Amino acid sequence: MHSCARYLIFFQYVGTKYSGVVKVPSHQLGRKGVQDHLEDAIRRLKPVNPVSLSVSSRTDTGVHALSNSAHFDLQRKNDKAPFTEDVLVQALNFHLRTEQIRITQARRVPDDFHARYRAQSRTYVYRIALGVHHHFLLPLADCDLCWNLRNTELDVDAVREAATLLVGTNDFSSFRAVNSDMPFKSPVKTLDVVTVLPGNSFARAHFHRDIPFWELTFTSRSFLYKQVRRMTGALVAVGQGRLSVPQIKGILEARDSLAYPQGLAAPAHGLFLTRVDYRETDLQLFSSTGNSKN
Repeated sequence: MHSCARYLIFFQYVGTKYSGVVKVPSHQLGRKGVQDHLEDAIRRLKPVNPVSLSVSSRTDTGVHALSNSAHFDLQRKNDKAPFTEDVLVQALNFHLRTEQIRITQARRVPDDFHARYRAQSRTYVYRIALGVHHHFLLPLADCDLCWNLRNTELDVDAVREAATLLVGTNDFSSFRAVNSDMPFKSPVKTLDVVTVLPGNSFARAHFHRDIPFWELTFTSRSFLYKQVRRMTGALVAVGQGRLSVPQIKGILEARDSLAYPQGLAAPAHGLFLTRVDYRETDLQLFSSTGNSKN
């Protein structure tokens, strides 16, 4: 008899039309979450077990992902062998074809594997376009996929100086959303990477005018609710001269979400989750001796 197989999937989505990545409670009407559509696709494979997806990284309404991850268990009818990884990817994408969601990879993993708790790091990239008065003036390939700033001037050196204050282990309470639904989660996080680099646009070489792009990259094992958008908004304010580097230091050291200036957080549509990394040893279904870890 074939037992349940646990799979880790990596998936992409354009978050514009979804109510975030996690599933929407059944009593709420309106847009679904990405998880709702993923679970619907898994159910179409007709497993005998209930479908329950555990997503590694929460993203909010309007936020995108180039690589999020999740795990689930699947047992086929009539004791059929588990799907191969390639067949599972093809089958799920077939059922997702009307959505802006795509499975990029699947891995058979041990029964005790957990997509959220085994993640070693997560990387977010925030895309900014300069000198665009309205998002309708962006090329279609970038519309709703970046934050368009009206001004062309951004003091990148000041942004980078402010960013260095955020690197390392800090209490990021000031950068947690005031209305966080996870108030008991530790605000102490270790930010491994913050970079500010020129960005790319597929349309840039083909558009009728040059639009400068910048990308802010953040890597940490985990983040607080809306932390990346609030850090981005503060760094951009420094680049625009609306905040100083010492003010960023003061906001961080206040350790109080109310110390963060109102209305400063960057909008959701410029943010991408780009990587969720795991130890290869945690993904291996079989040990080096050839015995299953299940």
